Formats: sequence, structure tokens, C-alpha cells
Amino acid sequence: MPDHQQVQRFYDDVYYAGKPGASAVPWHMRVIAKRLGLSQGDMVLDIACGTGDWLAELQRHGAKVSGVDISARAVERARQRLHDADIREGVAEQLPFDDKRFDIVTCMGSLEHFLDQPRALQEMRRVAKLGARFLILVPNAGFLSRRLGLYRGTGQVAIRETVRPISEWVGMFGAAGLVVSAKWRDLHPLSTHWICRGPVWAWLIRAVQACALALWPIGWQYQVYFLCRAREG
Repeated sequence: MPDHQQVQRFYDDVYYAGKPGASAVPWHMRVIAKRLGLSQGDMVLDIACGTGDWLAELQRHGAKVSGVDISARAVERARQRLHDADIREGVAEQLPFDDKRFDIVTCMGSLEHFLDQPRALQEMRRVAKLGARFLILVPNAGFLSRRLGLYRGTGQVAIRETVRPISEWVGMFGAAGLVVSAKWRDLHPLSTHWICRGPVWAWLIRAVQACALALWPIGWQYQVYFLCRAREG
């Protein structure tokens, strides 16, 4: 298993080195932001915030946003974009924020890459206020295309990527004191950006797959959003 220094070098020198600058989040994430029902002034922390695209969307809904990322390169870009946000460099297993500070904690497609996932979940709970909500997006080992051998993971497999079935994620959340209140599909393939990649002859196949994802049961989805609350007591 790599250590945090190796992970940081990967994200600084490989993952974010070739990434474009700031961009708006795609339509499916705007839908998710609306589902959160943010109130003006809600304190929101995004863990593994990257260059701040998701934070910018939450800020547009009136939230007071903070973020943390292991990549110094990503943190620098996020700070340049979000001048009034609190963006810090750090690791999810030791969040550089005070206890009971945030109304909402999000972690979007990143928990699976953390070195100590149970510890990261405990840290999420530590920095959250009583009654806070948690939105966590993770990959699903039950993804039908993965089970058929047609998908092998993201580019971050090169450093670390843990894929679990939904029941195992729910068990891990429960061990950290989080109770799942809702599950939502990740519909990012329903876009021309996702469909129109690779050779033209494959676009129709990808379009069919994208439409199927909207109909498949939650257990077959590529990724799943979990909306959680901390268990009382």
C-alpha cells in the first residue's frame, strides 16, 4: 500500500498535471446539489475537493464552503477560484478542522482512494455538527458492466482504488456511526461528453449503456450516492 507522500505525488504530478482549469459541474451534479436542499449560510466541507468545481456549485446555492485535498496543486487552483472559501491541504484521515463545525460534509468519488477509509469516516463525523448530513459517492462492485468484465476502474487505480458492494459500504458507514437515509444513482454517463468518447462506432453502444443506467436497479449502478446522518447516542 502506498503512503500519503506517494499519493500526494501521484495527484500533483500525474492526476492534476494534465487536468484543465476550473469548470462548471455537469447537470447531474447540479441536480444532486438541489436535492441537498441547502439553506443560506450552511457550513459545508468537501473532502478531496480537487480544484473546487463542486464547492463552487454549493457556494452558488448559498453555502459557506470549505475544502481539503491532499494535492497541493489542486488546493492552489481551488484557492485561486474560491477566494472567500477555506481551502486547506491535508489528508482525510486527519482533517485540519475543528470539531462540530459543519452542517454538511461531502466526499464525492474519493473515499475509495483513501488509505484508511474507516478513519476518514470517523473524521467526517468528528467535524460535523449534531444533526449534520453526509453525502458520499462511492463505486459499486455490483456494477453490471464491471461484473461482465467490461470495466476495470478509473485512472486512479494506478495509486489506490477500493471497490465494494453496496452492502459493504453501508456496513462501513454504520461502523463509523453513520446511518444511510437515501441512495441515489450517479447518472453522469447521460451526457454527450461521456457518450461521444473513443471511436465513433462505439458512440451508439455507449449511448445505449448510458440510457440503461437510468433504468437499472441501484444494485447495478456504476456509482451510488449515499445520504447519511450520524446515529444518535
